[in-house]
Amino acid sequence: MEILFLGTGTSHGVPVIDCIMTDYKFCPKSVCKLVETNPKHSRTRSSILISFNDKNILIDCGPDFRTQVLREKIKNIDAILFTHRHSDHIDGIPDTRSYCSIIKSRTEYIDNPLNIYGSKETIDAISQTFAYIFDPNTFVGGGIPSLVKNVILDKFSLFGLDFTPILVEHGNCTGCFGYRFGNVAYIPDVKSISPQEIEKLYNLDLLIVDCLRMERLHSTHFVYEDIEKLIAKINPKQVLGTHLCHGIHYEEDEKLIDSRMKFAFDGMKVLV
Repeated sequence: MEILFLGTGTSHGVPVIDCIMTDYKFCPKSVCKLVETNPKHSRTRSSILISFNDKNILIDCGPDFRTQVLREKIKNIDAILFTHRHSDHIDGIPDTRSYCSIIKSRTEYIDNPLNIYGSKETIDAISQTFAYIFDPNTFVGGGIPSLVKNVILDKFSLFGLDFTPILVEHGNCTGCFGYRFGNVAYIPDVKSISPQEIEKLYNLDLLIVDCLRMERLHSTHFVYEDIEKLIAKINPKQVLGTHLCHGIHYEEDEKLIDSRMKFAFDGMKVLV
């Protein structure tokens, strides 16, 4: 199984527009300025692509989706899982239309519906936000995605890979999931995890988790201190931080964190 990080940034992305507007005067560690000389610090909104059994499973589809798949030359997506309903995780849905058909010629396409999965709250929000996609009366001349909605209630399997939803708290966003698949867990947005959900995270080879910044606790996201506490509880073999704001500096901050942990970056590939 291969995991490709399509994006590793927060809802603002990196560089942050505010920093450009203020000539980087308030940018922590000058990370946004560093993008000019070290593109690794450039972060689009968080998403991963899981490749397994010749299938591609996308987790989250944010506003940078088109840029991400063009950058990585992704030719097929076979299913999409959503962690929650926030815009930085769903706003790329209209561009999935290219993956909902099979091209036979310049003028001939075969409909190839794409299954999407999420909590009831997430699927309901997608249905409302993109009502035109699911309206049978929508004129299709401009092209709309052909999506099949699936509400996740418990463990499920896709193409031979088992998924376990991990219900987490993320501010007032109900129905927010992380996912465990095999011995990997992906939790990009989280403030707290209940004891019963933490039990689903034991014996991990790889934990991919929200790490907004190194310092200063946040009301809806993990910072590094929170990850340290989680590592102590579940003892994963390897940890990758994602959903990183402009307060994370790869070279400086990786010297300060647990030896099992690194920060993910856009385009990073991991074999597990």
